[in-house]
Amino acid sequence: MITQMLAPGYETGLTMNFFYGVCCIGITLALLLGMRSKMPCDQGRAFAVNGELSKGKTRGVGLLFILGYVISTFLFVPLTWELALFLLILLACMMTGFLDDAGSVPWSGLKKGLLDLAISLGAGFVAWHFYGTQIYFPLLADDPATASVTLPAPVYIVLAAALVWGSINVVNCTDGVDGLCATLAILALGAFARLGGVHADNPKLAVGMILCLLPYLWYNASPSSMLMGDAGSRALGYLLAMLALRSGCVLVYFLFCLVFILDGGLGLLKLALLRTVKIHILKNTRTPLHDDKRKNKHWSDTQTVFRFAILQFAGIVLYFALM
Repeated sequence: MITQMLAPGYETGLTMNFFYGVCCIGITLALLLGMRSKMPCDQGRAFAVNGELSKGKTRGVGLLFILGYVISTFLFVPLTWELALFLLILLACMMTGFLDDAGSVPWSGLKKGLLDLAISLGAGFVAWHFYGTQIYFPLLADDPATASVTLPAPVYIVLAAALVWGSINVVNCTDGVDGLCATLAILALGAFARLGGVHADNPKLAVGMILCLLPYLWYNASPSSMLMGDAGSRALGYLLAMLALRSGCVLVYFLFCLVFILDGGLGLLKLALLRTVKIHILKNTRTPLHDDKRKNKHWSDTQTVFRFAILQFAGIVLYFALM
């Protein structure tokens, strides 16, 4: 918005990027410090390892760092219809999580599932309309244009919606250890910033969220005083999936977000198989995996965060080494 109001001679990429970064950190930090007393308190989690330690902590502050991100992006990134819809769906994803966080009774699985479906389909339509249906495979050829496939629109929309839905839920399931979800998200966002993509502002949007997460991570490091809640984890899942779709190289999501998929996704797969076809996998493994490592392997929170981060970083380095 500000870049569109200024005279063309004044606007430089370096200047705007600097102020965008300062704004992301400053607004987020101001919101965290100024609004923390008005946020709900965590009630503890009965089935999570050390879930009782979360009781009384400030919860749902994902609302605050997502607002810091949206405000900063609105001010310092040239606004287009695509970006406006991108941010609007991000806010919708954040609000559904926050309302669930703030409610005295958790929402039913059906209610959350229908909301996830609406958000994911909306994101799928945005991706189809603005990004096209061509998917690139840069590892298969030096020239990405020679290693790509163009999907029929209905197929692309369904697959894009499935990616968004899955990302929302696996990232949400990973948020159970102080510092884990934000650390993994920063690594994945850094990878998407390095990757770039079809949209030139993809690196800026990725770095902007990294800068919004840093003030939050200061207070979420173990032992934490703030928790992002569903408001933050669900919105981060949406953002990561959309950055993958905006890059054109959609399949990199599965490498950049590998630990999210393993940690949160295996639990979802285990539950889905048990409920649908009565197949019980991973009988001796707790899910999410971070609970298994802390309960059965006696990893500390710090060990869990560092070791999971190392695995995610290794996947990212592997991709760029192959490139």
